[in-house]
Amino acid sequence: MSLHPRETRDLALAPVAVHVDMNLRPLRESGPEELEATLQLLLDRPEVDQSRVSRERRVLAAALRGVDLHGWNAAVTPDGSAVRLEGGSVTLDLAVGATVMRHLEEAGTG
Repeated sequence: MSLHPRETRDLALAPVAVHVDMNLRPLRESGPEELEATLQLLLDRPEVDQSRVSRERRVLAAALRGVDLHGWNAAVTPDGSAVRLEGGSVTLDLAVGATVMRHLEEAGTG
């Protein structure tokens, strides 16, 4: 079954998703010991607090670095497994990888 765009912004989903996925690649390829260093390098700032909310913001900032969302909204999924793109006629989840999921799970509360 072929899926056709229903809204104008649907036409921008593929390039937005590809760019976000490319930005997530260095995070997915980092080992647990390297992940925070990778985030610091990408974001040019150290982790200030280790809360789940703060870590999700940092992962999302790295994923969206240099991305024009063209009207799409992005957020880390509640289970921390993906960056969700929504706002058109479909929703798309892009996996963050096991290391990032573990990083989010090990965060403090806040």
